[in-house]
Amino acid sequence: MTMTTLLLARLRSWLPLALLVLATGCQSDEVTPENLHLVLGNPSGATTDAGQPTNYLLVKPEYALSYHRNRGIPNWVSWHLDATDLGSAARQDNFRADTNLPADWYRVTASSYSGSGFDRGHHCPSADRTASTESNSATFLMTNMLPQAPNLNQRTWSDLEAYCRTLVRANNELYVLMGSYGTGGTGSQGSASTLDQGRVTVPARVWKVVVVLPVGERDASRVSASTRVIAVDVPNQNSVATAWGGYRTSIDAIEAATGLDLLSAVAPAVQATLEAQTDTGPTQ
Repeated sequence: MTMTTLLLARLRSWLPLALLVLATGCQSDEVTPENLHLVLGNPSGATTDAGQPTNYLLVKPEYALSYHRNRGIPNWVSWHLDATDLGSAARQDNFRADTNLPADWYRVTASSYSGSGFDRGHHCPSADRTASTESNSATFLMTNMLPQAPNLNQRTWSDLEAYCRTLVRANNELYVLMGSYGTGGTGSQGSASTLDQGRVTVPARVWKVVVVLPVGERDASRVSASTRVIAVDVPNQNSVATAWGGYRTSIDAIEAATGLDLLSAVAPAVQATLEAQTDTGPTQ
């Protein structure tokens, strides 16, 4: 590796934490419960600049996200998952507007999807945050939701989420990214492009990327060419198949569709290898 290449690699690895420092006012790059969710990168370079309403960063103890005000849903949500996140807290079901959005922005409400035939589909799942009532409650903010076809949400996606927790219980920790793109899906009452008088976009596709690591430290540097990475891209249709394994794809394909730069804090050579692959591992 040349000196120039090495410097570029280091700059790429430092950029996500540098952005978080600028966005949240942190004074160091120490990994905290908040910036943990961006250890593998900030896929869109989101910041807390309200003048960038299509790529607005929200960082919470439970997850981080880039919000798109015009679509009323996230561009992506990123979270770390390990055994400490799993406990016995009950599902809170307290769907609500996110008051951390700028005060003059429209805030999607618990009833914005009512009667639409689409579920309030979680990005970071409720069952991934059961260590405390507070952490579970945070998953019910509407900035963590998208209009999701019921069969996709309750079957295909639910099975994938459950498999992720199975991996955690096998002494792994995960970095998970989820988002959507396109416009127009089909729920239980037919097709729609928007909800809530046009203020919430119904996406055409829903994707997820899961990076699987054995429990350890310095996670970005531990991602290697042999790390298991699961990427799926599923149509937001109620006719979707139950088995999520049939929707596996490559990170390269998701990046091409979304314009995002996933795993940007991982060494470039490792990224190139991992992002070109399609997972063929077990699905349960």
